[in-house]
Amino acid sequence: MNVEYSNRKDLPCNELYRLFLAVGWAAEGKTTQAMIDNFSIGFLNSTFVFSAWIDGRLAGCVRALSDLHFRSVIYDLAVLPEYQHKGIGKELVQRCINACKGSEWLVQTDTAKGFYEKIGFKENEDYFLSIPCKWF
Repeated sequence: MNVEYSNRKDLPCNELYRLFLAVGWAAEGKTTQAMIDNFSIGFLNSTFVFSAWIDGRLAGCVRALSDLHFRSVIYDLAVLPEYQHKGIGKELVQRCINACKGSEWLVQTDTAKGFYEKIGFKENEDYFLSIPCKWF
């Protein structure tokens, strides 16, 4: 398996949609064309974006927001199910960390907690409050 990694932010909306469908973050029939056409906005406006490509197809991606010094947050780490457990997710996260060494790195997760703990993340006492996104 030959994986090519990229730091381009302009990921194709249709590729992102397909990836989000595969990992269960989007649902056919509930996703409007306007949503599909705008899937890349969050990536275009992120500080860092890293993606993994196999045979010209988006196999995984991650994005991060950062002040480039003190704090950085990982969002939307996704890897196609057929390529999970092959080191792609770990590599994508490591590229984020390497892009801003010394920063505190945060991630909000429930189902992937064990994955992040294996690569050095530790649970903290912070509480996150939120206002839901109109898209998801």
